[in-house]
Amino acid sequence: MSHRILLVDDEVDILEFVRYNLVREGYEVFTAQNGAEALQAAAACRPHLILLDMMMPVMDGAQTCRAIREDPVLKDTMVVFLSALGEEEQQLTGFGVGADDYLTKPIKMKLLVSRVQAILKRIDADPAPEKAPSTGITVDRERYMVLRDGEEISLPRKEFALLDLLCSSPGKLIPREEIYAKIWGTEVVVGDRTIDVHIRKLRQKIGDERIVTVKGVGYKYEP
Repeated sequence: MSHRILLVDDEVDILEFVRYNLVREGYEVFTAQNGAEALQAAAACRPHLILLDMMMPVMDGAQTCRAIREDPVLKDTMVVFLSALGEEEQQLTGFGVGADDYLTKPIKMKLLVSRVQAILKRIDADPAPEKAPSTGITVDRERYMVLRDGEEISLPRKEFALLDLLCSSPGKLIPREEIYAKIWGTEVVVGDRTIDVHIRKLRQKIGDERIVTVKGVGYKYEP
């Protein structure tokens, strides 16, 4: 990929020298001699990177950078100041108007090329994929928490244990006898409808379609 770079400087000799060296590195380079020209050139060539002087006629670097940042078409363009003004206050001004970096002149060309390459690598780097919102049911045993489509829902202890059991083997039929034994224990006598009542309450909270009844046998959880 050949990156497009816009150089903006009112000193023609500096402009041509930097342009020559960047073209040698394989970049497509455009030039402008003041801020107003820079905005027109940027709108036309859509540069990946703008190297911008601070002291310029018509519009200075700070005004130009601010205008670039207000243009939605140029929102992804990297802006780096290349200026003889190296005082901390000037650098803070540059970053304050939206610059991505601030380099001071004079600068060795090898160093400038190296910095340009590093800056452009940020553009080439794949953005971190956005984390998809959590869907379905998540049972967090350690925090005793149940999430439904990313939102926490509150379950009493037995309902939590029942859901945890069903979710531990998605799609697997779990017989009623196994559910009774693991949730209520073999020493406790419960009514035949106890499990059905708990299942009905669970369905109301997590969705009817998630817990499937196999009549007379048991239940299974379908994610």
